[in-house]
Amino acid sequence: MSESLKSRVGRVIAGSVHALLDRIEDQAPEAMMEQSIREADAVVDEVRHELGTVSANRHLAQQQHASLNRLHATLAAQIDEALAAGRDELARAAVARQLDIEAQLPVLETTLAEHARQETELTGFVAALLAKKREMQDALAEFRKSRAAAASSVAKAPGVSVDAAHRIGKVADAFDRVYERQTGLSGTARGSSLQQAAQLKELDDLVRDNKIAERMAQLKAVKP
Repeated sequence: MSESLKSRVGRVIAGSVHALLDRIEDQAPEAMMEQSIREADAVVDEVRHELGTVSANRHLAQQQHASLNRLHATLAAQIDEALAAGRDELARAAVARQLDIEAQLPVLETTLAEHARQETELTGFVAALLAKKREMQDALAEFRKSRAAAASSVAKAPGVSVDAAHRIGKVADAFDRVYERQTGLSGTARGSSLQQAAQLKELDDLVRDNKIAERMAQLKAVKP
């Protein structure tokens, strides 16, 4: 993943809706929040595209790895036949090819491991981005609901001017944002998506390690 895309992922996930509203309080917060959601969508598409490329490359590397292993086994059988027929020169050529294959296999295995690591990372990024998008959509829905409720209360309240009610609403919103930033209470859970994604990956690694340990124990148990 390129550093520019990775930084965009981090910016979307770490972004705070309230911080955005602080910067654009006198502008159009709803439009800016919608733009942020569209940006999250665009980043998700880019990460998914890169994930597809990495998955395709891993599949090709797996095929090449399997092909080389089959060829190595075929050459081993041919070497036996050549030696049995007294054709040492043919056996030497097959051995030379086997050595070439043995030099390539570790490189392919390293490539496969790197592709697997990238797939895991990109999958985690997609999950975190989608969670962040849901958080932003919920915040936008709450924002619209609060504005609708404020407008309704102004319409029903006699003796209160629209301008005064608007100013009171802005003061209350500012207080709520400061309170949330200082205490961490109320509002959506900012920054939880990355931690949650990391914990889920750790759990996945733990399950995989346990499966490997079980398989190794089974193999050792049947080994004479």
